[in-house]
Amino acid sequence: MKLIFERSKRGRGCSILPECDVPVVLPEGDRRERELHLPQVSETDVSRHYTELAKQTYGVNDGFYPLGSCTMKYNPKVDEETAALSGFTEIHPLQPVHTVQGSLAALAKAEELFCEVTGMDGMSFQPAAGAHGEFTGLLLIKAYHKSRGDLKRTKILVPDSAHGTNPASASMVGFTIVNIPSAPDGGVDLKALKQAAGEDTAGLMLTNPNTVGLFDRNILEITKIVHESGGLCYYDGANLNAVMGVARPGDMGFDVIHLNLHKTFAAPHGGGGPGSGPCGCKDFLIPFLPGPRVKQAEDGYRMSRMETSVGDVKAFYGNFAVVVKSLTYILMLGKEGVAEAACNAVLNANYMMRKLEDLYEMAYPGTCMHEFVMDLGKLKHETGVSALDVAKTLLDYGIHPPTMYFPLIVHEALMVEPTETESRETLDTVIAIFREVYRRAKEEGEKLHQSPVKAPIRRPDEVQAARKPVIRYEFTEA
Repeated sequence: MKLIFERSKRGRGCSILPECDVPVVLPEGDRRERELHLPQVSETDVSRHYTELAKQTYGVNDGFYPLGSCTMKYNPKVDEETAALSGFTEIHPLQPVHTVQGSLAALAKAEELFCEVTGMDGMSFQPAAGAHGEFTGLLLIKAYHKSRGDLKRTKILVPDSAHGTNPASASMVGFTIVNIPSAPDGGVDLKALKQAAGEDTAGLMLTNPNTVGLFDRNILEITKIVHESGGLCYYDGANLNAVMGVARPGDMGFDVIHLNLHKTFAAPHGGGGPGSGPCGCKDFLIPFLPGPRVKQAEDGYRMSRMETSVGDVKAFYGNFAVVVKSLTYILMLGKEGVAEAACNAVLNANYMMRKLEDLYEMAYPGTCMHEFVMDLGKLKHETGVSALDVAKTLLDYGIHPPTMYFPLIVHEALMVEPTETESRETLDTVIAIFREVYRRAKEEGEKLHQSPVKAPIRRPDEVQAARKPVIRYEFTEA
């Protein structure tokens, strides 16, 4: 399709925006030296351009979206309707607190419920995304050790199956990362963990269920080892969708956590809206939480800030509308519904894995949690068809491919997370597609190197795209 700039014709325009009704005051020295390059298009051009973009966009509203480790599940529309209520949208963060009591009550209720689900004692909604929540949680760990004068704790232990944001976040906070290998069963190698944990350990970052879709059977021993060394335990909430309402990170021994409201708690993910990565913690870390936080007083809700806080990590109270959406979701499900959603996510993943394991080799056979990892190493060796080829071929069948080449410990990995919002009929359809792609890999593998052939964009030259990316439009006019 054409870019909006390629649709532009000099002199063409439309009057979508009203005329400015206030004086324009701009100092002479601050004005542009030449006219700003904006597309000159009609209202019809604008409408058709964005309609065409929408048709080429694929999301959870379009079809199956099994992006492993990202929990791309359907977002109930009641969440959107609630967040769009005027009492939530027509307010300002600097209003007097007595005029926004309902919004403060919503934040207080959200903190109460999310702490109940996670087993934490306090929470800040300032972090704007998952990795931002990680960064915040690590700031708490650093502040805790500093407050005790324990400055020798400079290392964060990170399993080799971790999300890439884990070591990146730890590095940003100033920690040194120590890689902990996985055991043959996919869990943390306890022997390696014991050897790494010591007087310089600030903490451990862990996802449970982990990135290969397994609940670590040694989780209580893992957190015990870290605590006995004097470190703290951080829970990456990316995979909480598998255990919410069933098992609580706080009961597993974790001291601090971040939640992905745009994953587990059904707010839009990615291009569908801003994220939110609230950071929760146990009672002894609450003094370090970023503020302000909502407190209930005799005359209503008030905002308070701890003197020992690590400071703000975002303006005001985070992405408030996202919190409202997720609060609506959890209230709608109720206590029993939250657990049922997690159980159905696990059920769907195991159902799909069982229907495919006779063809596709599973990296870790047996019962999985909410996602499973296929190892296409053998298929590539026999046919030349890689995980990338399979993923690209799935596009021709109208479904979003799973996560490719992650986790890194499985070299030809495809990680599938069907989520609880998919029906059995949808799963059966997708299973049939995966089986068909496997057959084609065996019988006509060379053709799959060209996939996709039906998508709006064919397979790009990824080397060329990485080395010589086209990141701006080159105007032909001055």
